[in-house]
This record gives sequence, C-alpha cells and structure tokens, in this order.
Amino acid sequence: MSINVDHIKNVYFIGIGGIGMSALAFHFLKLGKVVYGYDRIQSDISSQLEEKGAQIEYDFNLKIASSTPMEALIIYTPAIKSDQPVFNYFKTNGYELNKRSEVLGEITKHKTCIAVTGTHGKTTISAMLTYLLKENNEKVTAFLGGVSQDYQSNYINTGDEVIVVEADEYDRSLLKLHPDIALVSNIDADHLDIYKDKSDLEHTFKAFTDLVKDKTKLFHHKDLHLNGLSLQVEKPADHYTENLNIKNGVYHFDWMLPNQEIEDVKLQMPGQHNLFNALSALALASAYKPEKAKNFAKALGYFSGVKRRFNYIVNEEDFAIIDDYAHHPSEIEAVHSALREMYPGKKAMVIFQPHLFSRTRDFADEFARSLNKFDSIKLLEIYPARENPIEGITAKFLCDKIKNNDKEVIEKSDILSKIRTSHCEVTALLGAGDIGLEANRLKQYYNHEK
Repeated sequence: MSINVDHIKNVYFIGIGGIGMSALAFHFLKLGKVVYGYDRIQSDISSQLEEKGAQIEYDFNLKIASSTPMEALIIYTPAIKSDQPVFNYFKTNGYELNKRSEVLGEITKHKTCIAVTGTHGKTTISAMLTYLLKENNEKVTAFLGGVSQDYQSNYINTGDEVIVVEADEYDRSLLKLHPDIALVSNIDADHLDIYKDKSDLEHTFKAFTDLVKDKTKLFHHKDLHLNGLSLQVEKPADHYTENLNIKNGVYHFDWMLPNQEIEDVKLQMPGQHNLFNALSALALASAYKPEKAKNFAKALGYFSGVKRRFNYIVNEEDFAIIDDYAHHPSEIEAVHSALREMYPGKKAMVIFQPHLFSRTRDFADEFARSLNKFDSIKLLEIYPARENPIEGITAKFLCDKIKNNDKEVIEKSDILSKIRTSHCEVTALLGAGDIGLEANRLKQYYNHEK
C-alpha cells in the first residue's frame, strides 16, 4: 500500500467517532481534505468533527457513502464487523478499503515517529509525551487514544517534525508503523480473540522492537527482556526514579538518566503506574531532544491528565468518586493501589462494567481477584462493543467468582443510589464501555448539589 496524501481529496471513515479514527479524521480536516464518515451514534467527538466540516451519517441509508468518489480514501477500524452495511457497500462496489493502522503507517513513514506500545498506559504516556513536547515548542502532531485534559482533544498539531502515535497491539496494528523512537511499557495477556496465547502476543511486541533501528532510542520496563534501555520506578535501571515522596498529594522524585540526574521532578497524577508512565514520557522526550531534558522535567509538573484516567468526579476530604478507563485486571489493580495510597484507611467501592464477552471469559479469575480487593463490588452488565454474546458469560457469571460477600449486579439507573447509601468513602467507576456517560451524569448531579 502506498498513499500520497497530497493527491487525496476525499476521505471516508467507517467508524469515524472512535477515539483512534476521529484523531485521524481531525488530521485530514487539518490538511484541508473533504472528510465523510459513518458511526452508530452521534457523540461529542463526532459533533466536533461535524463542526469542523465533516459530513457524517448515523444510519444505513448510505446517502453519503453512495456519493463518495471512487478515488476517495476509505478507512475502517478493525472493530467493524464484516457484515456491516457501510463496509459491505464499499467492498462490493470496488472501493479500496484501508485499515486505520495502514494509513497511520503511511503518515509516519517519512517523519520522525515516536511510538508508544504495551498492554496498558499507552494513552497516558502518549498524552504526557505530547504535552512535554508541545509545551517546549516542538512541532508535534499527536494521535491520542484519549482526550487530553490540557488540550481537550485527542488530536494535537503544532507542526509535523515529530509524530506521536499509540502503537496498538490489537489486530497486530503496531507492525504497520515506522518508529524511530519507541517504548514497550508492559506485556500482559490480552486480546486473546486475536492472539493464540501470551507467547504469541510477546512475539508481536518483539517484532515491533525490531522495527526500531537505533536501540538507544528503544525503551522498555526492566522486567521485559528486550533490547534497548530499561525503565523502572525506585529501582536501578537505565532510567529510574529515586527519593520518591508525596507532598500535598503531589509526587516528588529525582529522575536518574544514564549520564544525568534531575532533581525534584513533580507529578500531579496519583498511582505508581503513573510514575512509570511519567518516567516513560520523560525518557522518550529526552531521546528526541536530549538537550531539553530539564525543560521536559519541569513541564511534567503541570500535566493535567487524560479524560477517564483517574479523573475526579468528586474530590473531598471524606468523600471521593473517581472515573477511570480500567478494563483489564492489571489496570483495576493499579487503580486500587492508587486509591489505597491516596486514601489510607478509607473504604473503597468499585462499580465495574466489564468490556467484551471474550475478555470477561478469558480473564474471569483474574478479574475476580482484582475486584475482590475492594470493600464493596457492584457490577454492570457486560458492554459488548464489537462482539456477539457468549452463552453463560454475563455479569452474574463474574460476580459468582468474587469471594467478597459485599457484591451484586446492578443497573446503570442504580449507580447514584448505591453511592449515596454506601458505607464506603471512596468510589471508583471503571470500564471501557459507556460507563463514562454515567460518570458524566454523576458529575452534573454533584456539581448541581454544590
């Protein structure tokens, strides 16, 4: 595949409202292209795209699709089902269809590309990295898998001397990229609907690291046995943190580089996992511009975060509600650990919406163990996303595996009453489905209460 973006006039996105697809759509709008698309429902992001000139259809009448020129670039997300009407229309009418990852690969081919991969943390690290670069006047384009709190967008463009991308392991998309600087943050078994087992997933990440020619610009967690430079929190590595302490809810640490030490770096985001994310972003930024390492470290203290990554709905001394995207057992444990660190001695309730039937089935025991660490557990029904139901795999199936007696399956309409009547001082709303909409409703309710 070879795409000459200069010659493209029209682009149609199948699944334009998705977080990854919409960033690419914003990019083509920025380039002055005519952008069309389809999505199931109108969302804040698709509305923003329409405000910038995108033409989007939300039904299967195919009015826009049928008027799309044959020479248009058609981009689809692999999450789209093969029997989806818009996808089938383009396929049966002779259009060339391209995966998002292939187009992203072409865009990054002739630019300096910093790629962030790993099972967890990609979006936070990418957003941090983009913030460090942008705030230090680098000409950066970033395609983020979440909305930056600082810029209120998942697409940032101040130039294209360096491009920041999330290298997604789903569907082996990461192998389509051309990284000059890269990070593998962690490798946990996931997407077993795509990979045979964890070993198969590990081989894919190893193949990704082979794409980086200069191994001094390849980074990984020290526990991963990969080429490149190692990263670790509070233990010696090529890049590591030292003298970690918390003052007024803010982390302070020294950043130890191979040939340098930068003292009293600040981070506002809670949780040991975010310390690693910060260390990763700093290492990547300094690999791009080593002479700006101190400037990057200073900027980190002002980074606000990413929507649905440990965001506070309510943050009072004796009552807090947190909203987070966590949808894998390791991510749930990271949130739990952060809560225990920030609220020692307080009881914590989790309201969790499982994401995907296959993930719930494949990691049921791990989900049960991570959820069981909370004092009270409420489960919503499974969010199906791209999947059809699997017999016997329900929220009750998962609930039955949890040992804690304070557990139940609830409806979305029960969330507020469960929080108000709970004996827990802290509540975490977790999941990658539409539970974020419930978090927004809670925020509106508590803002109105003030």
